[in-house]
Amino acid sequence: MSARSTAVGEPRETGLALQIDSLTKEYPGVRALDGVSLDLRAGEVHAIVGENGAGKSTLIKALSGAIAPTSGTITVDGDRYDRLTPQLARELGIAVIYQEFTLFPNLSAAENVFLGDFIRRGPVLDRKAMAEQSSALFTRLGVAISPGALVETLTTGYQQIVEIAKALSKEAKLLIMDEPSAPLTSTEVEAMFAIVETLRREGMTIVYISHRMEEIFRLSDRVTVLRDGSYVATRNTAETSKSELISLMVGRELSEGYPARHHEIGEPSLTVDSLSGNGVTDISFVARRGEILGFAGLIGAGRTELMELLFGAKPTESGTVELHGASVLSASPIAAIRNGIALVPEDRKRHGLVLEFSIEQNISLPTLKKLSRGPVVSGSAEAGLAERYMRELRVKAPSGKEIVGNLSGGNQQKVVLAKWLATGPEVLIFDEPTRGIDIGARHEIYAIMNRLAAEGKTILMISSDMEELIGMSDRIVVLQEGRQRGVLAREDITQEAVLTLASEGDHA
Repeated sequence: MSARSTAVGEPRETGLALQIDSLTKEYPGVRALDGVSLDLRAGEVHAIVGENGAGKSTLIKALSGAIAPTSGTITVDGDRYDRLTPQLARELGIAVIYQEFTLFPNLSAAENVFLGDFIRRGPVLDRKAMAEQSSALFTRLGVAISPGALVETLTTGYQQIVEIAKALSKEAKLLIMDEPSAPLTSTEVEAMFAIVETLRREGMTIVYISHRMEEIFRLSDRVTVLRDGSYVATRNTAETSKSELISLMVGRELSEGYPARHHEIGEPSLTVDSLSGNGVTDISFVARRGEILGFAGLIGAGRTELMELLFGAKPTESGTVELHGASVLSASPIAAIRNGIALVPEDRKRHGLVLEFSIEQNISLPTLKKLSRGPVVSGSAEAGLAERYMRELRVKAPSGKEIVGNLSGGNQQKVVLAKWLATGPEVLIFDEPTRGIDIGARHEIYAIMNRLAAEGKTILMISSDMEELIGMSDRIVVLQEGRQRGVLAREDITQEAVLTLASEGDHA
């Protein structure tokens, strides 16, 4: 049961949509929220930022009713609650748009909009009314989505809009958006920004959670910083700066630049010659020991497809791959690992981790044979391996026994990286290494990449973040529609040069 009380004689806070007072959530060995207090004003876009593990996800879960706080209160429209349930949160007009959408792909857009609250005419679904009302919601959001279109046929951006329309159909007053731009293309991001502006003009309160500082400064009225489960500060966005927010987030001064590398790049190590297959054609390049070789391209350029060939995840049609003169053209990921090649994938949850396994089990997966005595895995060896990399990569968790699915996105990414570092690879492929990662963790990953390069590893890096790509790469290979358009030396790398090659021959 939810406890509710309205203090007699206390004036209601006009203009406040929601207040959080001393909210605390404890798990065994971890205090995920530690006395957090903040207020949300009606009609504002309120950004919440913090490193992974700062408490953002736990706060969302408390506001949506997914978890019960250990202590503290949530006040909505003057009514105070010691906890919310999912049903009560919906009744109060609180809705969440998660990174992983809660849509049914085999249902229509209209059916998803009214899922759980179908419009009926007697015992029969009133599909005409649902189509008309969902169409009106899409028009309100400035898009033309067919109500009858199956969700699985929609782009990721349109699926997100269906999620927003679903919240509006339930008369949401407070919309929480969790990393809303993470799965979107640049064009879809602009459309999402326009929708946020529309909803703000209509008076909706929006909680906007993002690691992308440019979005925070473009969209939000105020921004609250959390760190290690605690409230740090709230600033008017127009009166703060990126450097101040970063400093508040990490609790220390942090350079906005990319860490410098002082080692010399060595001899050629990985040679790819006329490689074709999996949608890419005639790719040739040489990567050197100690080099970070970036790969650039627009959507559909073939960057990930190329890396899948190198890692043996997809079959090669023609061409050669050699490491120090020996063929490492791999027929499978297992062969690639044996050949000294590792891949940190873009989608860590689907392709990088077993979410139901512990940290120890995930890190040891590629090296079980080395950790085993006969058919039995040595528990102490497995624990020791996990402890080493948790310490080196600063994984925040009570112990190596923690289930990976319970970790924040940044800590999950570190576990993926630890798993591959444990194989002792010579070539490390990073596919979008900092996607969904907070600023502090990004710098840690950059430092790790630099350290690996200094040790003589060869690093291939895909990044859609142009600043990151330019800041971290020694050279950049540019792809366009599955073909190689050029290789830029360090002194020739500019955003204009990359985009010119990436769009070469593209007149659409």
